[in-house]
Amino acid sequence: MEDSEDKERQEGNEYSEDYKMSLTGHLVELRKRLTRSLIALGIGFAGCYYYKDFIFDVVTRPLTQVMPKNSYLIYIGLTEAFFTYMKVAFFASLIITSPFILYQIWKFIAPGLLPKEKKYVVPFVLSSSFLFIAGVFFGYFIALPPAFKFFVSFNNQYLQAMLSFKDYLSLFVTFLLGFGLSFELPIFIFFLTKLGIVNPKMLSKQRRYAVLLIFVIAAILTPSPDALSQILMAIPLMFLYEISIFISKFAEKKKENAETDEK
Repeated sequence: MEDSEDKERQEGNEYSEDYKMSLTGHLVELRKRLTRSLIALGIGFAGCYYYKDFIFDVVTRPLTQVMPKNSYLIYIGLTEAFFTYMKVAFFASLIITSPFILYQIWKFIAPGLLPKEKKYVVPFVLSSSFLFIAGVFFGYFIALPPAFKFFVSFNNQYLQAMLSFKDYLSLFVTFLLGFGLSFELPIFIFFLTKLGIVNPKMLSKQRRYAVLLIFVIAAILTPSPDALSQILMAIPLMFLYEISIFISKFAEKKKENAETDEK
C-alpha cells in the first residue's frame, strides 16, 4: 500500500516538474517574441519620428483640404505638440511593423495549434490585414473628407474654428480604427459559421434586424454624432454583410465536406 502511494507521489512530482519546465519554456518564448516586437516597434518609431512632418501632413490632409483659408491647427499646452508628434510616430510605427508583430504572435501560438488549425492562420492573417487596411483607406479617402467638410461648414464671420491637433488626432485615430474593425465582419462571420453559431439561412432571414444592428454599430464606432458619418460607415457594412452571407455558405460547405471525409 505504501509502495503504491510512494509511486503515485513520485509520478505526481515528475508531472509537476515537467509542467514547470513547460511553463518556463512558454515564458521564455513569450519574452523572446515580446522583445523582438518591441525592438521592431522602437526602430519603426525612430524612423517615423524622423519623418514626423511628412506623416503629420498625411494625417492632417483630410482636414486641411477643407479648412477655411488662413485657418491653422493649434496646440494650447507647452508640451502638447511634442507628445502629439510622439503619438503620431508611435501609431505610424505600429502600422508599419504590424506584419512583423503578427508574425511573432504566430510563432508563439503555432506550437499549440493542431495541423488542421494551422492551415487557417496564414489566410486569416492575410485576409484580416487586407480588410482592416481597406477599412482604413475607405475611412481616410471616402468618409473623412465629407465629414470634416460638414464640421467646418459652420465657420463664418461670427464663428471661427480654432482646432486643436491633439483633439483632431484622437478623432482621426478613433474614426479610422472604427472603419478598420468594421471591415473585419466577413472574417468574423466565417469563424462563427465554422463554430456552428450562425449559418447562411439564418443570416438571410435576419437581414432586416442586421441592418438595424449595423446602424447601431455605426453610431457607436463613429466618434462624431452626425448622421453623415454614420451613413458612410453603415453603407459599406451592409455591403459586407451581403458578402458575409456568401462567405458563410462557403464555410458551411467546407465544414460539411470535412465531416463527410471524417466519416
